[in-house]
Amino acid sequence: MSFQAYLDKVETQTGLTPRQFIELAREKGFDETTKASVVRDWLKEEYGLGHGHAQAMVHVILKGPKISSAHVGKTGSHGDASDTLWLDGKDSNPNA
Repeated sequence: MSFQAYLDKVETQTGLTPRQFIELAREKGFDETTKASVVRDWLKEEYGLGHGHAQAMVHVILKGPKISSAHVGKTGSHGDASDTLWLDGKDSNPNA
């Protein structure tokens, strides 16, 4: 599953876009200094996310939309189209 696919699945499951999760996390006082485990546990407890999906959200909440280019342009299920994740909803993604 590509990184973007993880985020899209979270949106399907929760009805919230990644950008909305970032806003909710900021309202809770989470920022780049917050431990990943704290954010991950919040996502799992409050929204019922599995470990992998929570970890994907932790990345965008704490580090932003940029990802490693290691899988960009690769074929197969782990390839992403871009090194910048789309955070504003899967249905409005111009790269989809």
